[in-house]
Amino acid sequence: MTSLEQEIGNLLRHKGLTLGVVESATGGLISHLITNVPGSSDYYKGSVTAYSNEVKINLIGVKEDTINKYGAVSHQVAEEMAQGGKKVLAVDICLADTGIAGPSGATQEKPVGLFYIGLSSPSGTYSQKHIFSGNREQNKRDAAGAALGWLKEHLISLK
Repeated sequence: MTSLEQEIGNLLRHKGLTLGVVESATGGLISHLITNVPGSSDYYKGSVTAYSNEVKINLIGVKEDTINKYGAVSHQVAEEMAQGGKKVLAVDICLADTGIAGPSGATQEKPVGLFYIGLSSPSGTYSQKHIFSGNREQNKRDAAGAALGWLKEHLISLK
């Protein structure tokens, strides 16, 4: 049985693409899963755990105006994180996440378990919204799994 991370690695290798990750709410979990695969250095270039808004803005290039207008947990920020990470890490594809893992941090508009995943690749920049209902650790695991699942689908769709 091949793991999702191994399948992603095989697809990246086959297509000759490199991958980077910018994580916020998952705190490095996506990177951990990717680097569990032997030989991942063939396609995986690195990550930034951009947990604070300052790191998102100063290192990744998310616009302060975007955070002020939409909040750090928004599809706009997830997309800017993915685009900025693609440049900073000099990769073909960048995954990003921002969310509210819980148990605190929620607002009326943004519940615990809300995550936005960003993906930037040669075909464009996209985002997905997810709401998970587990505890903090489960929400992080679910978000990482959703990000990797989407990445696999995206890689399969690339010509």
